[in-house]
Amino acid sequence: MQPNSGIHPMFHIVHYQLPFIVTLLILLLTAKLLGELAERFRQPSMIGEVIAGVILGPSLLNIIPGPGEVKVIAELGVFMLIVLAGMEIEVEEIRNSIRGKNIWIALLGFLVPMASGITIGLFYHFTNTFTIFLGLCIAITALPVSIRILMDLGKLNTDVGQRIISAAIFNDIVALLILGVILDFNDETKNIRDLTISVIITIVKLGVFTAVLIFAYHFFKLAKRKVNVFNPRVNRFFRYLRGKESLFAFVILFVLIFSSIAELLGLHFVVGAFFGAILIPRSMFANRDFERVQRSISGITMGFLAPIFFATMGISFNFQSMTDWGLLSVVLAASFFSKIFGGYLGGRLAGFDRNKSVTLGLGLNARGIMELVIANIALAKGFIDVSVFSILVLMALLTTIITPFLLNEGFMLIDMNKGPGRNTYT
Repeated sequence: MQPNSGIHPMFHIVHYQLPFIVTLLILLLTAKLLGELAERFRQPSMIGEVIAGVILGPSLLNIIPGPGEVKVIAELGVFMLIVLAGMEIEVEEIRNSIRGKNIWIALLGFLVPMASGITIGLFYHFTNTFTIFLGLCIAITALPVSIRILMDLGKLNTDVGQRIISAAIFNDIVALLILGVILDFNDETKNIRDLTISVIITIVKLGVFTAVLIFAYHFFKLAKRKVNVFNPRVNRFFRYLRGKESLFAFVILFVLIFSSIAELLGLHFVVGAFFGAILIPRSMFANRDFERVQRSISGITMGFLAPIFFATMGISFNFQSMTDWGLLSVVLAASFFSKIFGGYLGGRLAGFDRNKSVTLGLGLNARGIMELVIANIALAKGFIDVSVFSILVLMALLTTIITPFLLNEGFMLIDMNKGPGRNTYT
């Protein structure tokens, strides 16, 4: 085997190319250890897992100079993370996220940061595609991270907590839809005619995919009304099958169908996976069986696939590549303040007082998983380079680390200033 050469790390370790299984062992062990350490400090384990990749990658020790073969497992990790996130959402929750005055929180909490990211892209003369990617990365809120933070603070079921979750759901859905559209665009488009044709084709593809989703939703809604007819038959069918974990296989196949449709239409598979997971006909199965499947998916994802994915993100991160400190400062400032300002404006228009409105903005600030997924897609597609990717990873980590502390302060202000009035809007 030949010695590995490449980017000189901060602390260079001369080594030989490691076998795949050994690489996997080192990566998973380090990721789980640092993930556990992060949990001890009341931070999401993904923080420690990304840091594990940074330590093992070219930024520091260079033990694993690149993702290599592990990238396939990381892609599977993206798929399972999206499935897990989608399974946390009910269709009714999507409706609640845009019902009544909630729409202001959802809209402004997304559009203000999106506009700030696009403004940065235009100022720096980035390509159109990357400019929109930057806007998405700044605009998105990581739903799983938001849920975890609110649960840790004991504020998940408060009116502000529920508005944060509703807005995060809206943010994730809109971001994934926009992601599906912009992956179809090409900055090489030469004239208005080509651009117009590209836009029309993209809209048609998105329309077809939306029609499939609407059809599936109404079909399962109709089946739910006759759950007493379908449920016993479905359960009897799964009891008849002799293969182990048949329901688990059915759920994965169901989501893969929607992912495949999305891919065939030119959208990214994560778009299909997310909506497929939301549409899983849960009422057709016994509650205990579906909960068992959820636990199985969570175990495989959080115990193995997700740590590998986040560690791979850390390996792709390259500290030496971050030479544009001005861009880094602007992106970090925009990501923090535009989210807080957007959430604050939305909260005020929705009828909340100042303290609750600021807290809404603080709660929407964690990017975490979803932002990393989008940044990873942008890097894989060649829309951004390693330098910009590293900036986006750092932004995701910092916003996720700082949000619990700021959000706790926001809730403390609310508790100190409780009183009657419009801030009790529900």
